[in-house]
Amino acid sequence: MTGEWSRRRFTEAAEYMATQLCAGFRAHDNREYERAVDAFFEVDRRQFAHLDDETARRGAVAYVDALWAKDAIEAEYTDEDGSLRTAALDTADWCPVESAFAERAEAFDIDRRYASKSTEAWRRHKVGGDYWTPMMAAQTYELRAALCQPSYPDKPSDGESGFGPEATRYALGVELHDMHTATHWEQATATMTPYFEYVLSAHEEQTRLDGVPVPP
Repeated sequence: MTGEWSRRRFTEAAEYMATQLCAGFRAHDNREYERAVDAFFEVDRRQFAHLDDETARRGAVAYVDALWAKDAIEAEYTDEDGSLRTAALDTADWCPVESAFAERAEAFDIDRRYASKSTEAWRRHKVGGDYWTPMMAAQTYELRAALCQPSYPDKPSDGESGFGPEATRYALGVELHDMHTATHWEQATATMTPYFEYVLSAHEEQTRLDGVPVPP
């Protein structure tokens, strides 16, 4: 990809991915399974551009299955007034969630610790506590697979213990999602666009522009 037009389309692809990521979570919130799968597939087929579409859909389905498994566990520990019995939820069997995340890890050749860290993050997100640290750890594993860079994040000197700006952006995106307002969804899209620009830069020649809207 060369030239100003190509660079603009590259950025538009990243913004489209960020929009689709948010659309996937909104579909989950609205209990729209197929729409969630389609949205996350649009993201995964681009961030894992070195893999085929069948594999990308397998990974997207696994992610949505993890979210639905999480919801099923929550439902077991939700009272009639909508309140969660967090202590019981904390000690519940989260194996179905971890199994779904493990399926995603297998599809995309992500470090298997991705599954346990993702499960820990979503469990803590519901019951309370530091969910952002395992969330960023999980995204670091996913980023390494998407980038085909086992050493991510490659920091020049200080702050070697951090998770890198992209994984941090993801955690911020979850926080913005939790606000459930149109303004915060816009902020989430803006936050995640540079995340996907970075991912796309790893396989720029394979960037999939099909389906990315062309502005008038």
